[in-house]
Amino acid sequence: MNSSKLASLNQNQNSLGDGYLKFQLNRHTSATLPMRHTQEAVVVPVETISSMPNMPSCILGLMNWRSRIVWAVDLPKMLNLEYLDSRQRQYNVIIIRVDSILLGLVVQEIQGTTKFMPEDIRSPVGQVASSLIPYLRGCVVQRKEILLVLDAQAIVQSSILRSD
Repeated sequence: MNSSKLASLNQNQNSLGDGYLKFQLNRHTSATLPMRHTQEAVVVPVETISSMPNMPSCILGLMNWRSRIVWAVDLPKMLNLEYLDSRQRQYNVIIIRVDSILLGLVVQEIQGTTKFMPEDIRSPVGQVASSLIPYLRGCVVQRKEILLVLDAQAIVQSSILRSD
């Protein structure tokens, strides 16, 4: 095999990997979610989310997404991080689906997609606050930046979101 074929083969392998939606949780923290759990990323006016009484502070309320009613959650607040600016006029919402459960995760900024191999995911222990670990699959270093790899299933099943 000549070197140009080998180089193009290596390049193709580099473009492989699992797809992730990349976003800023808050001003200081970048994160990703697996594309297989991501339905859509939308920007919605703040007033389209109806607040509900007696809910945990991280639950912003209910929103209509494609004729479905979805809970909107302030993801940084849920994860005990510095949360979003309450003066915002619109929210960046990532709609995730785990099995039949839909949830709207409100984040600082949606940045696009990225790919990396499963073996690139490292243990988050010692890298991040211990309160984040139950919600993570790990972390990845990309271009000198640490990206949290969130676990959509752990977020949806969080006891914080349960009222029972």
